Amino acid sequence: MKNVRPYASRLFAAILGASAAIPAVASAENSATVGSLTFVNKGLVGVGRIPANQRDKFGETFGSGSGMAIDPAAWSRDGASYKGTLYLLPDRGYNVAGTVDYRPRLNTISIGLTPTAPGAAPKAGKEQSGVDAKLTDSMLFLDDKGGDMTGLDPESGVRPAAGNFPPLPQAVNGKIALDNEAIVRMADGTMFVSDEYGPYIYRFSADGHLLSATQPPKALLPMRKGALSFASNNPGPGAAAPDPKDPETGRQNNQGLEGMAMTPDGKFIISVLQSAARQDGGDSSSTRQNTRAMIYDAADPDHLKLVHEYVVPLPVFKDAKDKTTIAAESEIVALSDKTFLMLSRDSGNGQGVKGDTSLYRKINVVDLSAATDIAGSDFDAGKPIAPKGVVDPSLTPATLTPFIDLNDKADLARFGLHNGAPNDKNNLSEKWEAMGLASVLDPNLPDDYFLFVANDNDFLTQDGFQVGAAYKAEGGADVDTMFQVFQVTLPGLKK
Repeated sequence: MKNVRPYASRLFAAILGASAAIPAVASAENSATVGSLTFVNKGLVGVGRIPANQRDKFGETFGSGSGMAIDPAAWSRDGASYKGTLYLLPDRGYNVAGTVDYRPRLNTISIGLTPTAPGAAPKAGKEQSGVDAKLTDSMLFLDDKGGDMTGLDPESGVRPAAGNFPPLPQAVNGKIALDNEAIVRMADGTMFVSDEYGPYIYRFSADGHLLSATQPPKALLPMRKGALSFASNNPGPGAAAPDPKDPETGRQNNQGLEGMAMTPDGKFIISVLQSAARQDGGDSSSTRQNTRAMIYDAADPDHLKLVHEYVVPLPVFKDAKDKTTIAAESEIVALSDKTFLMLSRDSGNGQGVKGDTSLYRKINVVDLSAATDIAGSDFDAGKPIAPKGVVDPSLTPATLTPFIDLNDKADLARFGLHNGAPNDKNNLSEKWEAMGLASVLDPNLPDDYFLFVANDNDFLTQDGFQVGAAYKAEGGADVDTMFQVFQVTLPGLKK
């Protein structure tokens, strides 16, 4: 496929002839003004779950959402309700004690949405039934020769470059290692999938076969002792940890291309590193603030071309001990080639983990319009953009504008949810890592969309089965896959 543009535009096209608007209810709207555009968050309008012990068609525990894609062609409205299909991308499997030979896959979800009017309270007993999500299919990702791929840490394994493929992460069992984190799905079913190990962008056919791989700039490739080393220091059973445990330059362990999205016009793919590369301050949790956003021309989908690159400062917040902490990037949604929504969060807090109260889970609007373009510069060859966390004085980073607070107490309370103790099933889980947009399909609200946000439950269940063995998550956790849906106004997407 040589032209990917028409499909992405359809994602943001309103369908005329829809029924009347959702009834307006007075609510406290939050807005974010960036340049001449004002984006509005009308609040949470729907919540739903998939049980923690859900199994897929391969008999293995379903793995929640590290990435999401919503099919615009399947999205429809019938009165006050909507239905459609979305795709959820799990990551590398249940791996509390190291990685396992989990086969990467894509899950198909039948989704129904009956939204509560913005600002209103759902009917008693129906607080978390506005989203009806059902797993309907699962598809394995296969390598370029049709063989299985794996979630196993590639340790020091590298498959040599061959044909149109660059060197690829390879596990000890000879399989290509993939820790998938974000997905863009095209109208013909082909997909772009971003990866932590590479950090690469892979393109797959509609039936899951690997077609191509895009290698990032040299500065982001993980290097140990002067050689390419894709290990993330999560060795599989009986395997040795890498030496040294961290890359000396390039992406930090487990901090690869966490976010990726296509622009509404279908021309570009934006990918964002989860936090700063090692040489950019990523060698310390206190200096890893300045990450990078890469903009690729997608005219030739098998040969993405890097055309722009920018420094993106991650949000900072105060932790429980009043220490300044950096919130890593978890997902993005592109609004244009200069603006995108970025979900960032803290870690170690929420249902299923020790801490109960999250201090930061927010979606910001990132504006690249005044940032310095570093694509093809010395910064791509390895010159640090922010040594020890201090941005090079020649560079102007992107700007962040707060938009949606996932920890908003009033919004959560309307749907029977909370942030903090008690650390039960209604406390938000730790990792919120997937986002997708679907039109409200209302000619009276042409710029309104539903923003779906889903968690990554890390396969935490007391009734788990994976890679041929049953398991129970530590601590007695049963963490459901959860969807939160916000109604937002996003002007300018159709232009």
